[in-house]
Amino acid sequence: MNQRQPLESIPPKPGHNSCLVIVPTYNEALNIERLIPAILEQGPRFDILVVDDNSPDGTGNMVAAMAAENPRIHLMRRAGKLGLGSAYIEGFHYGLRLGYPFLCEMDADFSHQPHYLPMLLATVERDADVALGSRNVPGGRVENWSLLRKVISKGGSLYARTILGMPVRDCTGGFKCFRAAVLQQIDLDSIQSSGYSFQVEMNYRCHKAGFRIREVPIVFPDRVAGHSKMSQQIVLEAALMVWKLRLTPSAANRQTTVRRA
Repeated sequence: MNQRQPLESIPPKPGHNSCLVIVPTYNEALNIERLIPAILEQGPRFDILVVDDNSPDGTGNMVAAMAAENPRIHLMRRAGKLGLGSAYIEGFHYGLRLGYPFLCEMDADFSHQPHYLPMLLATVERDADVALGSRNVPGGRVENWSLLRKVISKGGSLYARTILGMPVRDCTGGFKCFRAAVLQQIDLDSIQSSGYSFQVEMNYRCHKAGFRIREVPIVFPDRVAGHSKMSQQIVLEAALMVWKLRLTPSAANRQTTVRRA
């Protein structure tokens, strides 16, 4: 994985029930100024960390201006486009260092709707170690997707679930809430995935470690503004990573001791 980047600033230590919402960005200027207030509106328990990969459209500067006015908004600037997986790992390390007991991850394009954040957090507090916003359980669905995109998404989850033996119906979903203890036990720096296969690998590691994963139904609309980062290369990387996880000994599949948070 990429070496961790220096932090712009160290905010005050959070409260015992606070949750850090990690949002990676690259050219999300059309969304980020509306997304941040929408997250803050979910209640005082939620703080935000934007991990920006030096967006040419000025996303990082927009967040910096907002963070200067509100201590609940945090910004990590990175040198360039280093990948989705490494952005989340940098964000997890940041939150763990500051003592956040809960950490969420979500996209910046409003396909992950902020009003689900309290539900994900409540699920983890009640009876789970990881809560996953799921499109593929009863009550969950996608909106404004083409038939081809639906087939690719559901087929990809079925493919990963079958090969890796996971009881997770939305294996590629990236809207999640973790207990900090889960991320502390998983060796984050040994994560192999840098793209969208990161979500599959995180699910797999949590499953192999014996953590309780609960899927919460969500409605997943198409992005509101901007352009999707999905490509054929990303899909191929994810398909190959599934087999790499299945066939290569790793910290995940060597673990035999179940340690719930």
